[in-house]
Amino acid sequence: MITQHPVSISVHTRYLKEHSVAQENRHVFAYTVTISNHGLENIKLLSRHWLITDGHNKTQEVRGEGVIGEQPTIEPGADFSYTSSAMLETDAGTMEGSYQMISQSGENFDTPIPLFVLTRPGALH
Repeated sequence: MITQHPVSISVHTRYLKEHSVAQENRHVFAYTVTISNHGLENIKLLSRHWLITDGHNKTQEVRGEGVIGEQPTIEPGADFSYTSSAMLETDAGTMEGSYQMISQSGENFDTPIPLFVLTRPGALH
């Protein structure tokens, strides 16, 4: 039986000027993801899949267990937030992907992470 798991994802980004070296094509961005469980049962984040694309259309694919070393369980009505980073060779790019999750009742499901933009302030006019 397939059910809908009402999970929402929000992302906030910022350019890390102190870790970036534009002359060396090294642009570092932090992103904070908040995962909200609007369902009726606990959900557990098992793994992640990211597509990170820079301004030259070069794409990196990243897969791994959990996030920031954790596989959090998110209770109904609760949120889980974490901050991580990405490095691009250009001063603008995008990220998108999905989280692979499992419900308390044992159903595996994917939660899409909508495309979001990484950009150095002033890079886009």
